[in-house]
Amino acid sequence: MDDMMPLMTHATERTARLVSAVREEQLGSPTPCAKFDVKDLINHLEWVAELFESLAGDGPMVEQAPYAGDFPERGRRTLAAWSRPEAWEGTSAAMGMPMDMLAHMYLVDMVVHGWDLARATGQDYAPGEAEVERAWRFTERMAEMGRQRGAFGPPVAVPGDAPRFDRLLGLIGRDPAWPA
Repeated sequence: MDDMMPLMTHATERTARLVSAVREEQLGSPTPCAKFDVKDLINHLEWVAELFESLAGDGPMVEQAPYAGDFPERGRRTLAAWSRPEAWEGTSAAMGMPMDMLAHMYLVDMVVHGWDLARATGQDYAPGEAEVERAWRFTERMAEMGRQRGAFGPPVAVPGDAPRFDRLLGLIGRDPAWPA
C-alpha cells in the first residue's frame, strides 16, 4: 500500500486533469482505444473509478452507468477508499483476485487510458517513471490474461530499445505513434 498509493494518486489526479480539460466538441473524437470515442472513454473511466471504489470496500461488481461527467470526483472517492489499510487485505470476493492485484489493474487503467485521452484530445502527457515501471512489470506478467479477458488487444510491435512507456502501450495493443 505504502508504495502504490502515491502512484495511484498521481495517475488518478493526472487523468482527472485531462478529463477536466476536454472540450465539448472533442467528446465524439476517436481515441487510440478503438472501442471508445472520447465520451465513451471518459464514461469507462467513471465506471473504473466506481468499480474500484466498490472493490476497495469488498463490495460487489458494479454495472457501468451512463456518462455523468464526474470522473474527477469519482477518482477522489476511489483514492479515499484505497487509502484505508483494510482495502489492501485479502482477496476480493467479487473478483476472486488479491487486492494488491486489483490496485495494479487500476493503476494500469489510469496510466494507459490517461494517455488515450491525452492523445485523442491533443493534451500533453508524461506519466511518472515509477508509475510506468510498476504498470510495465504488472502488465508484462498479466498481458496474456488481459488479452483473454478482452482488456488488451493484440500486441503492437515496438522496438526493444523504445522507452518503457511505449513498450507498455505496445504490449497491451496500443500503437505509441497513434495520430489524433
